[in-house]
Amino acid sequence: MLDRSQHHPVLSVSALARAARLLVEEHFPMVWVEGEVSNFRKPASGHWYFTLKDDTAQLRCAMFAGRNRAVRFTPRDGTQVLLRGRVSFYEPRGDFQLIADHLEPAGEGALRAAFEALKARLEGEGLFAPERKRPLPALPRRLAVISSASGAALRDVLHVIARRFPVLEVILLPVAVQGDNAEAEVLDALSRVPAAAADVVLITRRGGSLEDLWTFNLESVARALAACPVPTVSAVGHQTDFTITDFVADLRAPTPSAGAELITPDQADFLTHLQRLNERLQRGMDYGLERRQRSLAALQRNLALLRPAQQIAQHLERLRRVDAALRGAVGRNLTAQSARASAAARTLQAVSPLATLGRGYTVLTRAAGGRRQPVTSAADTRAGETLTAHLHDGALDVRVESVDDDNRLPRLPDA
Repeated sequence: MLDRSQHHPVLSVSALARAARLLVEEHFPMVWVEGEVSNFRKPASGHWYFTLKDDTAQLRCAMFAGRNRAVRFTPRDGTQVLLRGRVSFYEPRGDFQLIADHLEPAGEGALRAAFEALKARLEGEGLFAPERKRPLPALPRRLAVISSASGAALRDVLHVIARRFPVLEVILLPVAVQGDNAEAEVLDALSRVPAAAADVVLITRRGGSLEDLWTFNLESVARALAACPVPTVSAVGHQTDFTITDFVADLRAPTPSAGAELITPDQADFLTHLQRLNERLQRGMDYGLERRQRSLAALQRNLALLRPAQQIAQHLERLRRVDAALRGAVGRNLTAQSARASAAARTLQAVSPLATLGRGYTVLTRAAGGRRQPVTSAADTRAGETLTAHLHDGALDVRVESVDDDNRLPRLPDA
């Protein structure tokens, strides 16, 4: 009888199958495989099951519904495909198999390699760096759309803008999105962005095969997009499609509609925001008005306590009394001054030589040094001297015949 103690432990079928699965999955985490599809099946579950073969070998493959919905074609028996997936071991049947997460026609293999090479080179240059990404304008005024004028992508974009933010002006820079002329037209459109005075650019088209989208994987287009003077959005293909422009643009959108959504504010949200700002402004104005009204009321109360109107009336009354007093004092002063002037005039009149002359007296003067000198004493005269006798109505030249100083007028008694 065979002694099992000298050999490896006996494994169950499940244990061996599990060990085989872990070993395979560890050594083949992700692979690309090219081959021909055969025995394709699509049950009600939505999963795809098929065999991938070449001239000398074949592999069982599965692609679950969550993944195959992103594939843009349905493979048929005989289709040559390029598959990306992980290697596994299906324990219930003991089958070595591939679990696919991407499937494309095999002719795209060279394009895929070129795509990955360009992507790695531009990434190494820093064209995809996050610090290069510019924010989109919060309130765009003019959008430049680089797309086919007759394509469904443009219709999707315009529909979203009309719904969300119809005041946004849209400038279409029409281009061919695939074919021989596509590269030149896209480059020309990007060069015309400054003249369009747009503040954001959307480059977009609907989905297609890798070959259909190849214009947006060209190095010339990528560098022109990176040099665009305003923020850019790339919305090329479906959600599962990625192009070089997606990595270069400031923002990548999974679909054309999503690109328009990212660019435009929702007018309802915008109007709500404006309404809130208006309410805040109104509250601020109401508060300011109320505060000023309170200040005015306080000033009015202070003024009422000070009673300036009454004080002004009192001052006016005081001014009127002072004016009347001044006028009375001036009048009385003028009367007194007038009386004093009259008395002085009378006094002057009484002592005036003219008054004396009027009573019949004469004033004698002689010429002395160009002036008239009064003669006040008979002793001051001499016979033969010529004098002037001043009367009240004129003057007489007289000649002194003789001097009689004894014939004097009687002296009036002292008072």
